[in-house]
Amino acid sequence: MSKMYRELSVWKRIDDKSAVRFRCFEDMDSHLFGVQSADFYNLPLKAEIVANFDRQFVELLVEIEPVERCSWHTSLLDAIAAHEESFRSMADKITARERD
Repeated sequence: MSKMYRELSVWKRIDDKSAVRFRCFEDMDSHLFGVQSADFYNLPLKAEIVANFDRQFVELLVEIEPVERCSWHTSLLDAIAAHEESFRSMADKITARERD
C-alpha cells in the first residue's frame, strides 16, 4: 500500500513586503513531520509565481517519495527549524566559496 501524507502549510511573515510558506507533510503512519520546500513570496505578488510554486510542490511529491526527500521530526516546529538550518548552512558554504 502506498504511503499517505497530510499536507500542512505554515506561514512566516518576514517583513511588510515578504513572507515564506513552508510546505510540510505529516506521514500518516508515523505521525512524523517533514518540510518538502519553502516558498518565498514578495509584494507585488504575481499569479504566475504562485501557480509555479503549486506546480513544483506537486511535481516534487510525485517524482520523489517524501519519506526519502524530507528530514523527519516529532514536531512540525522542529521540522521547520531543521529545514531552515539546513538551508542556512548551504548558504554559508556558498558564500564562503564565493569569497575564496
